[in-house]
Amino acid sequence: MTNQTIKHVLSDYLAVMTNQQLSRCKVASIMDAKDSDDEEHLWIEHEHLKNDFNQFYQKRSSLDKYGVEKLVDTSKYNKIEPFFSYLDLKVKIAEKMFHHCNFCERACGVNRKLEKGYCGVGDPLIASEFLHVGEEQVLVPSHTVFFAGCNFNCVYCQNWDISQQPTNGISIDAKNLALIIEKRRNEGSRNVNFVGGDPSPNLHYILRTMQLVRENIPVVWNSNMYLSEDAMHLLDGFADLYLTDFKYGNNECAQRLSGIPDYMEVVGRNHKMAWDAGDMIIRHLVLPNHVECCSKPLLRWISQNLGLEVVLNIMGQYHPVYHAEENEEISRLPTYSEIGEVVEYAKDLGFENLI
Repeated sequence: MTNQTIKHVLSDYLAVMTNQQLSRCKVASIMDAKDSDDEEHLWIEHEHLKNDFNQFYQKRSSLDKYGVEKLVDTSKYNKIEPFFSYLDLKVKIAEKMFHHCNFCERACGVNRKLEKGYCGVGDPLIASEFLHVGEEQVLVPSHTVFFAGCNFNCVYCQNWDISQQPTNGISIDAKNLALIIEKRRNEGSRNVNFVGGDPSPNLHYILRTMQLVRENIPVVWNSNMYLSEDAMHLLDGFADLYLTDFKYGNNECAQRLSGIPDYMEVVGRNHKMAWDAGDMIIRHLVLPNHVECCSKPLLRWISQNLGLEVVLNIMGQYHPVYHAEENEEISRLPTYSEIGEVVEYAKDLGFENLI
């Protein structure tokens, strides 16, 4: 992948990374919003502002050498943070959702202050945070924040010690995490990368944390993408880059290996929404014996629904861990032949930006 191609496909992310453009989060923080205690009214205001935000962000916002916003058509926007902003609105909605949780498509509906849903996550717990140099080149060094817990139950989970043990972490309040994010930015992080497990059960906390971060930094949403539509709407105007884990090419394999219903419908829908809402890198882990049922159909789906410019990382580092050895089909490493076949198939389809 050439530098010019990266600049074209990931242009917004790169502009924020180099501090030439305000992050979506920062733009949301300077847009006026109407407050309410009624969740339905908050959503009406959110959807109205979401349309305004997207039209506005397409015109871009940039920073001059003094860090002052140069905004096009600023009549509806403040140059300082308003009393109640579009970002504040997102935080308030998410905190209300936490009390009848529908952050992910499972929509357990529980008050997570009092009980836990399918994911087993109560209050957010962080398993680790550090400057990660093992991500895609354009992301590193990436300040990765690993959350404990996940809404998937993959029998082969490569991070099972984090994802399947939702109490395996420590509590850090939003204010302190914001200070850590600022410190990592000053140490050279190119982004803040929320991952896990999966970040979805902690959406309210992540929004609240970024509300407190003063640095201009791109937000990377590193996820299995099994979010609800409501959660996807909250991410629109917040996340700068979606780093997605697109696992399967059919529903049956997703149900059998991850316990996930309606996988293609939900995760496919969310990829389409994310493609319209920010920059994207799709990761696909090649599973042994799943080239024909998963890898190839998935690549066809991406080519037909997102196009051939999307940055695609075909990953060959699968190894059988957790309960994988109890499932014969995935109890071995993928062969070089399987990985090569998937890569060649992607090239034959015409994907332009393969990692």
